[in-house]
Amino acid sequence: MADDPPEISAGDLRSAVASGLLTEAQAASLRAMAQDRARKRAAMPAEDEPFEFFRGFSEIFVSVGLLILMGGVAALLTWVAGPSILIVLPAICAAIAWWWATYFTLKRRMNLPSMVLATTFGFGIFISIGTMIGNGGGGARLAVTASALAAVGAMVIWYRRFRLPFSAFILGGFGLIAIYSLTANVDSVRGIAVPSLSAGLFDLRNSPQFALATLAFGVAAFLAGMWFDTRDPYRLGRHAATGFWLHLMAAPALVNTVALTLYNTGGTGGMVGLTLALLAIAVLALVIDRRSFLTAAIIYIALVLGWIVAGNRGGGIGQWIAVVILLGAVVTALGTWWMPLRAGLMRMLPAFPGKDRLPPYARVT
Repeated sequence: MADDPPEISAGDLRSAVASGLLTEAQAASLRAMAQDRARKRAAMPAEDEPFEFFRGFSEIFVSVGLLILMGGVAALLTWVAGPSILIVLPAICAAIAWWWATYFTLKRRMNLPSMVLATTFGFGIFISIGTMIGNGGGGARLAVTASALAAVGAMVIWYRRFRLPFSAFILGGFGLIAIYSLTANVDSVRGIAVPSLSAGLFDLRNSPQFALATLAFGVAAFLAGMWFDTRDPYRLGRHAATGFWLHLMAAPALVNTVALTLYNTGGTGGMVGLTLALLAIAVLALVIDRRSFLTAAIIYIALVLGWIVAGNRGGGIGQWIAVVILLGAVVTALGTWWMPLRAGLMRMLPAFPGKDRLPPYARVT
């Protein structure tokens, strides 16, 4: 294991109480928290990348109930107040979601219901603001941009109040909508809806504004994710969970823009460039211990393997079966030997700023 930070001993706590830095109650709480973190760290598989969507089926049950209940409330308000309520109905649903989150998020600490309520709140603000601007004569671009920015601000407030890591994912999604609404043109919008046009949508050469916006968003989300990651290298708390959701947004934005641009270059040069980019992405994923970047790159790994196996001939069914088998073997091998691969890479890399604030790595024996 990489060198761990020094632990606070019981003697340190007693000295802090004696000197007046801590009260006895504070010292007891701090020691209980340290013991709880130590138990979780010991129980967690070595260097796992923890992810918790829900803690049990009860959370799924409650989440389904919340969705049904919210739908019923919306239907009741529409029936009582008539069609005019549709303008403010999303804002009312957002307010109800905030109210319910004070119980399910702050008191019950239920993860999946909290995610449902956060999503309801964000989209309630987004739809409400967009509807008001649209009915006021504002253009579609203004309505989408303003409502997305309002939803971003609302999710910042939500995160500060409820400390829900998933809210960073929703915040990022609305931020991406705002960026796209500012940079999109008609062809970009058609590219989202028409699969045949989407191949060049994230290409820096064919759609520079849209692709650069995606790349800038990916860089910003990645830096934000690293900010949270470095504050919880053992990945036991809220910061690491927030970093997970931010990296989940950053990975496809960065990988798609870089890899698709290189792939569309064509020829041997483009495929070699794509191969080198994928190797750099793999190294980055191992260093920061986030598998989301390689997950986002799977389709491009398949394209590289296809180029190696079939070349420019396109290949027959047998060759593509070989590509699928190779891809499965590569992904399985990475998942199986992720820890020793990362440990070996981290030991080979020289010291660099922030290396000691990344997740610890086991020594290869």
